[in-house]
Amino acid sequence: MQKLTPKQQRVYDYIRDTLAATGAPPTRAEIARALGFASANAAQAHLRTLARKGAIELGSRRSRGIRLVGADDDVGERAANDEADAGLPVVGRVAAGEPILAIEHIERRVRIADDVFTSPADYLLTVRGDSMTGIGILDGDLLGVKSADDIRQGQIGVFRIGDEVTVKRFIQSETGDVRLRAENPDYADIQIDPTQDELVLEGLAVGIVRSIH
Repeated sequence: MQKLTPKQQRVYDYIRDTLAATGAPPTRAEIARALGFASANAAQAHLRTLARKGAIELGSRRSRGIRLVGADDDVGERAANDEADAGLPVVGRVAAGEPILAIEHIERRVRIADDVFTSPADYLLTVRGDSMTGIGILDGDLLGVKSADDIRQGQIGVFRIGDEVTVKRFIQSETGDVRLRAENPDYADIQIDPTQDELVLEGLAVGIVRSIH
């Protein structure tokens, strides 16, 4: 592994510490928030540099796409193995401004068969409210979420708007305006003002596990 700059070492240490605490590495958005970067894209740039220097590997479908290598590789391997054995983390209420997979948000872990979701999930989010009942996402359900940095038109995502985390459908106009659409006529669309609203994609919905109502 090539020598890291102090800032690169901070990113590496945050990934290592998050792995040890939660069993999964942080998302790009979580790295940006925790270390004061301007955006998830800035965090991604640091990750690519770490990958070039041989400190991490990117692109793996396991453990949210970041894997430690080098001297501390055993930390990442143990965390990934422990995570797989224990199941997916179930995230409850998210405190304002904190990473969605902060250890205090994880209520338990649940083992889910590989074929339950349309794509491998990184965690389960407990659904709060009835804004998405039109497509069968009900209050109390467990939503399978795959960490992602990009979302396509019409996909269901988990978004952070300021300090609030919400599940909505992503809609973008030809002019680039973004709104988050509920699937319940009782709720209005959330119009995103890029000059005032900080919108962060936490992940893509890949399926649900129905709770017993």
